[in-house]
Amino acid sequence: MGDATHDVVIAGGGPAGVMLGHLLARAGRRVAVLEKHEDFLRDFRGDTIHPSTLTLLGELGLRDRFLQLPVTRIETMDGVIAGRRLSLVDFRALRPPDDFLVFAPQWEFLNFLAESGRALAGFDLRMRAEALGVVEEHGRIVGLAVREGGRETELRAPLVVAADGRDSRVRTSAGLRPRAAGVPIDVLWFRLPKPPDPPPTTLGYADRGGLVLTIDRGDHYQGGCVIEKDGFAQLRAGGLEAFRAHLARIAPPLAPVVGTLRSWDQVKVLSVQIDALETWHRPGFVCIGDAAHAMSPVFGVGVNYALQDAVALADLLQTGTGPLDDLLARLQRRRLPPVRRMQRVQRFAHRGIGALAAGAHVPRLVPAAAAALSPIVRRVLARVVGLGFRPEHVAPSIREGRPRPGQAR
Repeated sequence: MGDATHDVVIAGGGPAGVMLGHLLARAGRRVAVLEKHEDFLRDFRGDTIHPSTLTLLGELGLRDRFLQLPVTRIETMDGVIAGRRLSLVDFRALRPPDDFLVFAPQWEFLNFLAESGRALAGFDLRMRAEALGVVEEHGRIVGLAVREGGRETELRAPLVVAADGRDSRVRTSAGLRPRAAGVPIDVLWFRLPKPPDPPPTTLGYADRGGLVLTIDRGDHYQGGCVIEKDGFAQLRAGGLEAFRAHLARIAPPLAPVVGTLRSWDQVKVLSVQIDALETWHRPGFVCIGDAAHAMSPVFGVGVNYALQDAVALADLLQTGTGPLDDLLARLQRRRLPPVRRMQRVQRFAHRGIGALAAGAHVPRLVPAAAAALSPIVRRVLARVVGLGFRPEHVAPSIREGRPRPGQAR
């Protein structure tokens, strides 16, 4: 017999799943969040916490405590295009106090949310609990098959949520398939120490041959290199020395430290994809975050759009009226349009980035034109990147949580 002690069961302990569990527990619901790993210390890439997410943390009373963690704050997104430094996004154009962006390793962010959630009576985060697939009866999804502690069981609930990422096993078991858009690039990720005389915080360097990312993590860079789609095998065949030279040519400040890449084992491949489900839900079931829509790394918005999904769903469950399945349909109608708009922006950006990765030159006029338009462009991009096309806000009735006896919120 399955466990029916929860109101909601969530597959996936990433940002969308943990945030949704946290919000629903604040609303007094009994929520199980299933994470198949024993901790959050894995090779995450979504390190950007945007101003919209800082606003959400503020609404939950968690903002100040989060910012006490060892995070990196930036007020502008600066890039170097064909040797010319430009401020591409200026978050100071946004309303304070959330007028900056934060770089934080995702495991730090997840640990922070999980720790805050454990103070809530209804929050049940189960590590090393693997969601195997949905349990369906008479056309309705009523729970999840779970492997936990060496045995398989069922967790049943009126609502099952797939938040288990872009390769969602639960989504597949529910019979939902995303529609993918063609993407001409992949990204290689690696860690580099900062050079002895580091430049100002720089998001990336663009020149003929591609784009090199330098995400500031305090004492080191989370480095990235954009390559042509499925081009890693050819790049690797050219040898590690050629790859190091490639990085140093596009991003000259890295020249003193690229030698720390001594093995291809230090380089991880992210196959970039953009997709979205045409239908996010079935009776008793819904997908959110990457399980509903995979975003490109462009502008680093994937984590923040996943969190917006979680907030929108929690708000609907808390304040919406009507049958549950109607609320799930309303979630898709609310969240899919801003997702599609951002994905269109990302696909447009891919054209230029992909051309660079294929060896195209940066036209001479591009840096000059970008600099001339920057006052307008930076303000527009601050809203598009920092807030998104439809920022969500936590319903007032959710903001006050129910802590476990003897624990402070």
